[in-house]
Amino acid sequence: MADKPQPVRVLYCPICSLPAEYCEFGPDFEKCKPWLIQNAPDLYPDLLKEANAKEAGEVSNQLQSTSISSAAGDGATSSAPKQEEVKRLPGGKIKKKERQEVIIEKVTRNKRKCITTVKGLDLFGVKLSDASKKLGKKFATGASVVKGPTEKEQIDVQGDISYDIVDFITETWRDVPETAIFFIEDGKKVPAA
Repeated sequence: MADKPQPVRVLYCPICSLPAEYCEFGPDFEKCKPWLIQNAPDLYPDLLKEANAKEAGEVSNQLQSTSISSAAGDGATSSAPKQEEVKRLPGGKIKKKERQEVIIEKVTRNKRKCITTVKGLDLFGVKLSDASKKLGKKFATGASVVKGPTEKEQIDVQGDISYDIVDFITETWRDVPETAIFFIEDGKKVPAA
């Protein structure tokens, strides 16, 4: 007679309550990793390699931090952490993170004629060409997309529409909050709200 087949013994994870083979598809795989490394290392050999690499990285970080703290009297290593926070472009230029804000400025030309410039709408995902068309239709003036002095595109609208434009921007593009709109008056940035 043939032997009866033995039932398969399934190892369940106590964290996600799934079988250990399916933990990676569960909701808390990150929480399951330590348990899997201890109890089922053969199922996830990559986790074991990652854990070993992490431990090696932590040891090297500890060694570096002790060397930094021991050399703190020199003053030369104080700029090292700041270099990690700043993103550097090729050529050594530093890239600053742009703020999401819309700047409205009124420029007077020929003593009576005004141009209202709108900068920063593109940071909110607004297409400037569509925005200039809508502004031109709403205020019955000429509006165009031009490159400003900082080589960034901006919208020039003919006429002094600086205070009416805030309501139009917040109603037309819901992604632009009123707190992110600023005026430039006498060289100072003033919030529109």
